[in-house]
Amino acid sequence: MKDTEKVKLNPRKVFWECGACSHAMFHLLNHEFEHPKTDEEKASDLLAGGIAQKGQQCGMLWGSALAVGAEAYRRYEDKDIAKASAMTATQYLLESFAKRARSVNCNEIAKVDWGNKFDLAFFVAKTFLQGIIFSPCFNLMARWSPEAIQAANEGLDVKQSQGHSSVNCASEVVKKMGATDEEATMVAGFAGGLGLSGNACGALAAAIWYRMLEWSKKHPGQTPPMFKNPDAAKLLEAFNLQTGSEMMCHKICGKYFSSLEEHSDFVKSGGCANLIDGFSRLN
Repeated sequence: MKDTEKVKLNPRKVFWECGACSHAMFHLLNHEFEHPKTDEEKASDLLAGGIAQKGQQCGMLWGSALAVGAEAYRRYEDKDIAKASAMTATQYLLESFAKRARSVNCNEIAKVDWGNKFDLAFFVAKTFLQGIIFSPCFNLMARWSPEAIQAANEGLDVKQSQGHSSVNCASEVVKKMGATDEEATMVAGFAGGLGLSGNACGALAAAIWYRMLEWSKKHPGQTPPMFKNPDAAKLLEAFNLQTGSEMMCHKICGKYFSSLEEHSDFVKSGGCANLIDGFSRLN
């Protein structure tokens, strides 16, 4: 089907039907690229609310990063180039989102503490009463979606130089957990705190998404539980033991990464090895 014949989706309706901002943005961009991925989209639910509702980077960013990773894998035969393209596109998405939302963090945008049951109940009730027309999160998705599509395509079109290394924390952790090359490319943009931004850990987000993908494949037609998810709880416990409950990549690593090559050298030299290996050993 040609682009001119493509059915235009309503972002608010998609958000309402998917139930999670990460899932909805993943679906919207997959629709734009004409490659739906049902299980992969459902598995992104736990990235809503800022990685398992911890209030870090907005789920719209995690979902859109997965979508451009999937598209990069299709566009580029060279695995290293595909992962570099996924990273570049994620950086374009981050810049676009920050310009639109004035923040990349869920807790600053939604103004809700997802771990507080009263805060959560109030947020759900308020969203229900406001409906899909007036809810701030629904409105943000409606306004940012066309900008996200533009940013994704611009980022994916950037010519990548040969010689990029495919080694990055997010791809490495899911590969050790059993991921395919495609799945490892899908999470490539998560590395370095999402787009090398130094924010909340991309390896943690990748591990949670992949574990939920495994769950989705074992439970066809079902959606992984977002709250009190035992698999996510195990990963978070292991993560907190390794990092002292520090979520921010730049604090865990002791630095920001200025390039993929710098991040790759860090991982190759053993950076975050205990964290990556720890995730892969969890049942």
